[in-house]
Amino acid sequence: MLDEIDHMTQSSRYVSILDTTLRDGEQTQSVCFSPDEKVNLAKALLEQVRVDRLEVASARVSSGEADAVAQIIAWAEERGFADRVEVLGFVDKGESLDWILGAGGRVLNLLAKGSEKHCRGQLGKTLDQHAADVRATLSAARARGLTVNLYLEDWSNGYRDNPDYVFGLVERLADSGIGHFMLPDTLGIMTPEGVFAAVSDMIGRFPDLQFDFHPHNDYGLATANVLAAVRAGAATVHCTVNCLGERAGNASLAEVAVNLRDQLGYQVGIDETHLARVSELVEYFSGKRIADNAPIVGADVFTQTAGIHADGDKKGSLYHTRLSPERFARRRKYALGKLAGKASLAKNLERLDIDLSEANQRKVLKRIVELGDSKKTITIEDLPFIIAEVLESKDYDHAELLACSVASTLDLESTASIKLRLNDETHTAVGSGNGGFDAFMSALAKVVKRRGLTLPPLLDYEVRIPKGGRTDALTECSITWEAEEGELRTRGVHSNQVFAAIGATMRMLNILMHRAIAEQRAGGTAPPAERALVT
Repeated sequence: MLDEIDHMTQSSRYVSILDTTLRDGEQTQSVCFSPDEKVNLAKALLEQVRVDRLEVASARVSSGEADAVAQIIAWAEERGFADRVEVLGFVDKGESLDWILGAGGRVLNLLAKGSEKHCRGQLGKTLDQHAADVRATLSAARARGLTVNLYLEDWSNGYRDNPDYVFGLVERLADSGIGHFMLPDTLGIMTPEGVFAAVSDMIGRFPDLQFDFHPHNDYGLATANVLAAVRAGAATVHCTVNCLGERAGNASLAEVAVNLRDQLGYQVGIDETHLARVSELVEYFSGKRIADNAPIVGADVFTQTAGIHADGDKKGSLYHTRLSPERFARRRKYALGKLAGKASLAKNLERLDIDLSEANQRKVLKRIVELGDSKKTITIEDLPFIIAEVLESKDYDHAELLACSVASTLDLESTASIKLRLNDETHTAVGSGNGGFDAFMSALAKVVKRRGLTLPPLLDYEVRIPKGGRTDALTECSITWEAEEGELRTRGVHSNQVFAAIGATMRMLNILMHRAIAEQRAGGTAPPAERALVT
């Protein structure tokens, strides 16, 4: 049925995207953006990702929310975006209008009841009474200079249970100057076929009105439902970054934008090169981690794991699609593990500009498979160390921890004593801190300070064991550092998590020293901090 009707020619049609991460996305359990976080996300979404419209808040929530909205709108006015910033408001005798206007807002997204059940059950009113209340709010909003769009809350249930109520409400409001009638699948109950039929019906009955579609993902159909709504003629679709939203969330901004372009051939204004970056910002600010295999923005979605896939890419890009990592300012990766083959290793060696004989590649690959079989995660950063281990190379043997003692006692600071070799010199130091790893870092900082170095800031620290692990299981510690040349991620593996972190730190130190040595050999100049380690 979806192929039978297109209300416009796909190649010439532009679909507008409203992002509601800062409003509906904040209804995710335990998510609360600070004013500064909201302002920064708004800037990224409007100026970098280039969403067409941005819903930033619900009126009357808090003074902090009002402050955030005021800051966003003040910035948006300077950039010419103020008419694209929208705030949810209510039929509440003008209180929402006062709140929005006080923050400098220009656009009200008014919430009306799109189902008879909500109208009678929550409000205790008839259709005529509710329509009259909405019209009164609309008149007051227009009189005070606001542009108004209208949400028909619970429209999907309302259309299913009593479509005459829905039609009656729209008929009573059609001439009231509403910019967009917004059709929410509030509880995420619809299928693509149902969305296509219902949106087509609404547009067919009211061809002079603009309709948005607002999905929820309770059945995992939000993105598919968006595509069906657009095929039916919806002018605008609503999304959130990383699928944030109440219960199972909303439709993913990245998935929707890419599918509209690739699958249906529509035009959208989204700058895809910033999708991964804004996803990271939302992940950080919300505290909600996204899955590594999340389409478009997940950490692993441009990683080929099977050796046969790497081989196909090497021989002719046989496993490439329109979803190229370069399109999203990302890079293709080839995983190293028990499924890796010669081509996987070759791709990673090529990226590191390392040349190994076939015999040595076989040795390294054998070790990679062994490590993968023991459930160790192997990254490209691990590869030089694996090579050094297997081939007894000294290229990455610039720093060595000769001895280390870490002691932790309840209600006392932890202490660490280390003996460390940097190139040909041996150093000892003692440090204390809030935990064993902090104590080690304190001691290490004393050693490298003697060489004029400040250790790079730690950006992220993650510890894990294999699923179903035992108390004696290996611990894998992954640390992300802010190095001179960008983020650097290193890992360590040990049955003791403190020593796993220490292993990751020693890898970081060796990488920085190796970079400095390589720069000097090439006649270049290493960053001062790294150069100090060599001299």
